[in-house]
Parts: sequence; C-alpha cells; structure tokens
Amino acid sequence: MFEDVQAAIPLGFLLSFMIGPVFFVLLETSAIKGFRAALSFDMGVIVADIFFLTIAYFSSFQLLENLSNQPGLYVFGGMILLVYGIRVFSKRENKEAKPNFRVSKGDYLGLFVKGFLLNFINIGVLIFWLGVMIIIGPSLDNDPNRILIFLATMLLAYLITDIFKILLAKQLKRKLTHKRIHLIKKGLGVILIICALVLIIKGFLPKDKFDIEKGIERIEQIR
Repeated sequence: MFEDVQAAIPLGFLLSFMIGPVFFVLLETSAIKGFRAALSFDMGVIVADIFFLTIAYFSSFQLLENLSNQPGLYVFGGMILLVYGIRVFSKRENKEAKPNFRVSKGDYLGLFVKGFLLNFINIGVLIFWLGVMIIIGPSLDNDPNRILIFLATMLLAYLITDIFKILLAKQLKRKLTHKRIHLIKKGLGVILIICALVLIIKGFLPKDKFDIEKGIERIEQIR
C-alpha cells in the first residue's frame, strides 16, 4: 500500500502542472482575487475530477472507445470554451474603475461552479481519467481499496501542489495595477481560445490520429 502511495504522489504533482485552461485561470484567480477565491475555484475543479473518476471507475475500455468514436463531443466542448475565451478577451477595460480584490461569499460559490464547469466541459479530462483507470487498474490487481487509496493520494498531491501555486501567484497581487489586470485577462482569453481550438481540431481529426490503444501503449512505455 505504501508503494501505491509513493507511485500516486508524482502523478498528482504532474497533473497539477498539465497546461490547460484550468491551470491559467487558477493562477489568474489567485493573483487577482486571493487565496480563498482560488481555492474555491480549485475545489470545483477537483469535484469535476471526482465526478469523472466515478464514471471512469464504473465504466471500462468500452466507454473510452465510444468517446473516441464521437469526436463531436470535442467540438461541442471546444465551442463552449471558445465562446468563453472570446468573451474574456473582448471585455473592454474600464479605466475609471479601481481594481477590486474583495470577494463576497456569493463569489466563492460562483468560483466553485466556474471551476467545475471549466473542467467539466473538457471531454479530454474524462478520457484522461479513463486512461489512468485502465492503466492503474490491472497494476493494482483491480483491488477497489488500493485503487481508492491511489486515486485519493493522487488528488491530494494535486491539491497540495495547487495550494503552493496559489500562494506563489498571490505574491503578484501587490504589483497588479488596473492595466496589468486587463492585460492578464487578455492573455487568459488568448490561452482559452487556443485551448478551445485544439479541442475543436481534435474533433475533426480522423480516429486513427488519436487511437486510444496506441496512446495507452505509449503511456505504459514511459512508465
């Protein structure tokens, strides 16, 4: 069991640094709104991960194959993310307003929902967790207790790493002017648009370009 925990910690750490929209929105939220706001957002992301993990646990390779046969899901998720990214990018700067770093209790709930939805609309996250489940299941003898401990440790390592990222990003708060905040949001919008386009392009690629079996074989070779 201790070996399972040791194997899960590095994966949780690497998961925290996977480049995607969640990564950048988390840093932006921490820098602008503070630690508790970013943590609320991150908890929404983790709840979405747990939701996907539950689906992955009670499903199998068949669901992974079905998802790969329906690339329209990539396009759908990508379009939602694209609209959100364009909205963030095109939002005009209000030069008269002062930067507002205060967050109300209602904002925390909104940030939680934002984190959940931003992770939820990315079908690639579900496919990632399905791939992880297919790989670790046999290596853990398909023991429910070992799998639960492995995944819980992985998510805990992910959360702890994110907390350190939040604390580091929070240090930028003192240097944020209204203009810099606007530029950060512009940059975030560009990143979201790029991530959305990647998802949409995946939806139009032929199936053999993202073959699941070959992808799993590559992961196993790396390990």
